[in-house]
Amino acid sequence: MDGRDSRVRLHIAGPLASGQPAELTRDQAHYLSGVMRLAPGDTLTVFDGTSGAWRARIEAASKRGGTLTVEERVAPQRTPPDLWLLFAPIKKARTDFIVEKACELGAARILPVATDHTNSERIRRDRLQAHAVEAAEQCGGTYVPEVAEIAPLARLLDDWPEGRALVFCDEALSDDPVWADGAGQGGTLPPAPAAILVGPEGGFSPAERARLRAHPQATAIALGPRILRADTAAVAALTLWQAARGDWT
Repeated sequence: MDGRDSRVRLHIAGPLASGQPAELTRDQAHYLSGVMRLAPGDTLTVFDGTSGAWRARIEAASKRGGTLTVEERVAPQRTPPDLWLLFAPIKKARTDFIVEKACELGAARILPVATDHTNSERIRRDRLQAHAVEAAEQCGGTYVPEVAEIAPLARLLDDWPEGRALVFCDEALSDDPVWADGAGQGGTLPPAPAAILVGPEGGFSPAERARLRAHPQATAIALGPRILRADTAAVAALTLWQAARGDWT
């Protein structure tokens, strides 16, 4: 099996280099030997998030652990644009979906936020980070976005970094007459460094909307003439930005 053609990909804590051994976690070793039925001598693709993709050869793998030997780089590092996704957590499965799709669509950082109408203010950051790793492994990426701890929206706005544009998806704009003709907002999206903010299922509160509209670095956009679910809105907004300003252009 050639690692350049292998569909088996693993994220390995780096840094990786040619000739270097790499230790497998118990879960990774079980996945290779028990699920994918790979054996010592077989190869796979590994990446560490900073140095591209590498071919690695299995030296040992069992339910208890294993070892790889990194052989050669097979793809360069592909780092996404400097785009953050801020979103209010929702039900568990749909929050997992948002993190997974944000990774696939090229978000560089994922920040859960607590808003006035957030339905779920508790998350397990480690579990969401694991979802981001799995998404990068599945989509062929070489970068894993950081999933931050949940933070209040007000605090994030207080400490907002100078020079980073903030695009907030405002469901109140879905009734804007511009959408009657199917016009889009892609031309108004700012370039990186930028962030996209998607609100909770109940929408932003009047106070939050007023503060966002008054923020000097914020731009309000609509996502079409229909109000979208929070998880759909996150995918739509990331897609619009990548098509207009990101690495899809």
